[in-house]
Amino acid sequence: MPLLSRRTRNTRCTIEIEHSDESLHAHVELDDCADLHPGDRVRVHGAPIRVSFGERLVLRRDATVERAGWFERQWTRFSARFELGELYEVSFTPRRYL
Repeated sequence: MPLLSRRTRNTRCTIEIEHSDESLHAHVELDDCADLHPGDRVRVHGAPIRVSFGERLVLRRDATVERAGWFERQWTRFSARFELGELYEVSFTPRRYL
């Protein structure tokens, strides 16, 4: 059933991780530049990666891409509208309110 089934494929990816006072990020770039859509999943294989403060690391790993079916894609689009509000609850205000 194409409405509910997931298709999977394997690919290689590049992982870039930085943990410094200038940046804290982790990026994964797939080799085949496949477009990802709502509901799709990417699983990077291998041992957990640990980066100490002040380090930047670039690795190559295998990854599995799972494509969402039509129903799951629509559900993800619908439910994402309600989860966006969670981002507004974070504040980085340096002062206290009395």
